Amino acid sequence: MLKDITFGQYFPGDSIIHRLDPRMKLILIVAYIVLLFVADGLFSLLIGAGMGVIFYALSKLPWKLVIKCIKPIMPIIIFTAVLNVFFVEGEPLFEWKFISISEKGVLTAVLMCIRIICLIAGSSLLTYTTTPIALTDGLERLMSPLNVVKFPVHEMAMMMTIALRFIPTLTDETDKIMSAQKARGASFDNGSLISRAKALIPILIPLFV
Repeated sequence: MLKDITFGQYFPGDSIIHRLDPRMKLILIVAYIVLLFVADGLFSLLIGAGMGVIFYALSKLPWKLVIKCIKPIMPIIIFTAVLNVFFVEGEPLFEWKFISISEKGVLTAVLMCIRIICLIAGSSLLTYTTTPIALTDGLERLMSPLNVVKFPVHEMAMMMTIALRFIPTLTDETDKIMSAQKARGASFDNGSLISRAKALIPILIPLFV
């Protein structure tokens, strides 16, 4: 599963999206995120999803990257959908004892899932097609007006880019440590929740070191 985490990685290419100015990409991704949260209907969200498909097609990246960026957050998407299906009140579609599923709950769950998937896929496209150096320069230039009020623009841009850049590095290190622990007989998938939480300690300590 850790190998499926691609957020923060850069994939070289010569597409129109790769060549686009980093500042424009940052502005577009912010506008895209705003659009996703403002959209309150299925039709408007499907338009947003369609825009994401067009951007990925223009980037000429493998479509499997979309699946890879979404796969790690599937438990969150499923959990969010279940909460909306069972706890949003409305005209009931199905009732059984204390279980009630409403039409509004199903619609809300669908909208929320589309919104999250588009949000993650769109944000991932930014890092897929922009080098860390270009991303740092773009952030710094966009925030340059804040220099007037003595805001540490360069440091902030560098900090944000380093955080993104080290996601794949930390993922690789975690995978190596887990493989080494499994070779020594450690188990991370069996036992109670408390046991599995304790099993993470031998991973977290060397990872932080």
